[in-house]
Amino acid sequence: MFKPAGLFFSFLIAAACGLAAEPVASPAESPVPAAPARKMVVYVVPVREEINTPTLFILRRGLKEAIEQKADAVVLDMDTPGGALDVTFDIMKALEKFPGQTITFVNTDAISAGAFISATTDEIWFSPRGKIGAAAPVMATGGEIDKSMKQKIVSFLRAEVRSVSEGKGYRGQVISAMIDEDYELKIGDKILKPKGELLTLTATEALEKYGEPPQALLGAGKAADMEALLTAKYGAGNYEIKSFKVTWSEELAQYLTAISPVLLGLGLLALFIEFKTPGFGIFGITGIVMLAAVFLSSYVAGFSGHEPLLVFAVGLLLVGLELFFFPGVFVVALLGICLMLGSLVWAMADLWPDQPLTVAWSGDAFVGPLQNLGLGLVLAVALGAALIRYLPRGWVWDKLVVGSAIGGAAQVAGLSPQEAAAVTSLIGQHGIAKTVLRPSGQVEIDGRRYEATVEVGAVNAGDEVIVRGRNDFALIVEKVRT
Repeated sequence: MFKPAGLFFSFLIAAACGLAAEPVASPAESPVPAAPARKMVVYVVPVREEINTPTLFILRRGLKEAIEQKADAVVLDMDTPGGALDVTFDIMKALEKFPGQTITFVNTDAISAGAFISATTDEIWFSPRGKIGAAAPVMATGGEIDKSMKQKIVSFLRAEVRSVSEGKGYRGQVISAMIDEDYELKIGDKILKPKGELLTLTATEALEKYGEPPQALLGAGKAADMEALLTAKYGAGNYEIKSFKVTWSEELAQYLTAISPVLLGLGLLALFIEFKTPGFGIFGITGIVMLAAVFLSSYVAGFSGHEPLLVFAVGLLLVGLELFFFPGVFVVALLGICLMLGSLVWAMADLWPDQPLTVAWSGDAFVGPLQNLGLGLVLAVALGAALIRYLPRGWVWDKLVVGSAIGGAAQVAGLSPQEAAAVTSLIGQHGIAKTVLRPSGQVEIDGRRYEATVEVGAVNAGDEVIVRGRNDFALIVEKVRT
């Protein structure tokens, strides 16, 4: 038996002399097990029933998540009779932003708008009963479009299809034959579709080969179901599926995004009134709920992530700091307001993962959000003016304003000339702060309470104040210096 030290010494001598009792096995003779290949990550997004806004929302959500997770492919599980043309174009543009492979699985029907969307993807696969075609434009009611207008639309659609079908065999010609009844589809000497009808293909017809060298008319393959398709492409067990489905929130989001300017206007107005009145009440809750609805609908629609909401919270915090702890430091509140408005625009902008902001600004990503914000601000100002002009004279104002609950003259807007003169006569009089003014609160003058605000600094409860002016909501006071 050799001792370890003697064995090591003998091995060194043998190696130095070029001698070895046994040859060392080569890597080929003692193979190391290869690391398992990475599974292909595939996102499956349904395009079912009528193509409408929720379809766009779920597709955009799926594509953005697929980009963030660096997915290899996105598959559209399609069974649709068609749908809105404007939404179809938005879907086609969204698909072009995905850097990986896009595939359509015609799971029974890809009719009308479904054919356009299929033409945008890299490959089109069919189930045994799959059909694609009949893509002539019609009115939303199903009626015929005016002839001259239809010619313009068909011409545009054919150009759009040609642009996305370059280098994809017969695809441009085939989809054109599905759009235009006057287009004759002819390959070699064989007429596949004469003039006067629209083309619709079965799975077998789409996979038939023509030309030299032979190539399929439209399809890339036939598969019984989604798993069979992915197995044919990537091999059994070599892929991982992540599936999506339309949720109730996406159904709701299509209505909320349509009225986002209204939500913005009402929310901003409610917050403005809340900041002008003491305490925290119904206006603050209403404003937060409405702006939260804007963020929620933008998130569900696939526009934004959580980041804009965090920026809005920071802006709201800065405004709160100015109001309650550093009144009069206008820079803090201004920065907070800018962050809040900027976050609203950001939330509504259709930004994509890994897209530089310079690219986003060069396009029209922020045009719509800025328009929505502008409309919201205009609505807030208009409703605020109406509120000041009309509501104080009715029972609605009495129900909403805090000061009315304590029997005081909480505001002066909308008063009669005699009442307004009485309030104006308070300028120069002294009173006592009944609540803390940071900057708003209540003061008591001659045994009666009034809403009041300070322009600089803060006033503690019990401090003596003097009235320096008034606005439409409150008296303007300052602390009496002793």
